[in-house]
Amino acid sequence: MTESAETLLLRSDRNGVATLTLDRPKARNALSIGMLGALRDAFADLAGDDEVRAVVIAAEGPAFCAGHDLKEMTAFRADPDKGAARFAELFDLCSAVMMAIPALPQPVIAAVEGIATAAGCQLVASCDLAVAGAEARFATPGVQIGLFCSTPMVALSRNLSRKAAMRMLLTADFADADEAKALGLVNDVVSAGGALEAAQTLAAGIATRSAYTVRVGKRAFYEQLEMPLAEAYSHAGRVMTENMLARSAEAGIDAFFAKRAR
Repeated sequence: MTESAETLLLRSDRNGVATLTLDRPKARNALSIGMLGALRDAFADLAGDDEVRAVVIAAEGPAFCAGHDLKEMTAFRADPDKGAARFAELFDLCSAVMMAIPALPQPVIAAVEGIATAAGCQLVASCDLAVAGAEARFATPGVQIGLFCSTPMVALSRNLSRKAAMRMLLTADFADADEAKALGLVNDVVSAGGALEAAQTLAAGIATRSAYTVRVGKRAFYEQLEMPLAEAYSHAGRVMTENMLARSAEAGIDAFFAKRAR
């Protein structure tokens, strides 16, 4: 039976915050082609939704996301004619979904409870921010089954130091929530079961800021990361000039001086 998007991904909106909930708890929210397609479509909708100022990604059940769906991948291997094409489709779609997150105008916050492994760890690393419950654990365990986590490596190596990322990739060891914070994979650790509420509170605060300013800042953040230092400063200066000339900056600066004058 073909999975429907409605059974895979839930969306709820409140006060400028959209919460996307992975809803395959029996499969540990594995990223099947269906789940990835649902995320891709949700991100496309969010990109054009001016009412949404921030996005939270959460999950139903005891696991945040166990990575790719190994049962689905095993079926691909069993098809000698179309197997390679199906694998290419899967990894191309996964890459497109992960790249869509930094491309979204809204900040995206992962709310992690339970395990986030392989492509699930990649999903956390791809988000702009992440909050973890105290019992959350993170790993890239593909090497244990002879499948190096090459695509998760891309996001992981852009969040962690090289040696920290390589250790996770080579050893398959789990990092607990506190270690994940120390490594830079998550921002905050909260009581077990409290990640969603904490992420939504963080998102709600961001949602009160100028949507224009946040959009410009997020885009510039990722653009400058790929540039040499001098080019990054030049680019950031142009962005600052554009931002200073915007109405939101004018209003904010006027309000700042009005408060100081009191």
